[in-house]
Amino acid sequence: MKQIENCNYAIELGQGLGFVLVGIDGKNIHDGDRLTLALVWQMMRHYTLAMLTHDGKIMKDNEIIAWCNEKIDSSRKRLQHSRALRNQVYQTRETIVDLIDAIQPGYINYDIVTNASNDDEKFLNARYAITMARKIGARIFALPEDITEVNPKMVMTV
Repeated sequence: MKQIENCNYAIELGQGLGFVLVGIDGKNIHDGDRLTLALVWQMMRHYTLAMLTHDGKIMKDNEIIAWCNEKIDSSRKRLQHSRALRNQVYQTRETIVDLIDAIQPGYINYDIVTNASNDDEKFLNARYAITMARKIGARIFALPEDITEVNPKMVMTV
C-alpha cells in the first residue's frame, strides 16, 4: 500500500511540474504499465530543458535548435548541418558530432566518423556521438537508434 502511495505522490509532483498525466495513477507506475512511459518521458524532457536556460527562462525547442545552429556556425564547420528537427541529416553525424566539437573544440576524432553510407555506419556514428557527448558531461537519454531513426523527441534530449 505504501508503494502505491509513493507512486501517487510521484504523479502529484509531476502534475505540479506541469506534466500532462491524463489517465495515469500510482497503480499504473507500481504495475509497470505502459502509461508509465508518459511520466518518464516528461521527466527526461523536464530535466533536459531545466539544464537549458537563457536569462533564467527555460528554452523552447526552436530556441534550442537556433542555439545549436549558432554554435556550429560560430565554429565554422565546413559541413552542412540541420536546420530542421526532422531532417535526415541527424541520421549521419553532422549535427550532433559537430555540435560536440563546437562545444569542446578538438574533442571529436573525425577519423573515426564515417560517411554514413549505410545503416551500420549511421548506427556507429550515432553511438560515437552519444559516447562523446557523455564524455563531455552531457546527460543522454537517447539511444543510437533514436538518432538513426530520427526520433525528434529523443534527439532533443541529446
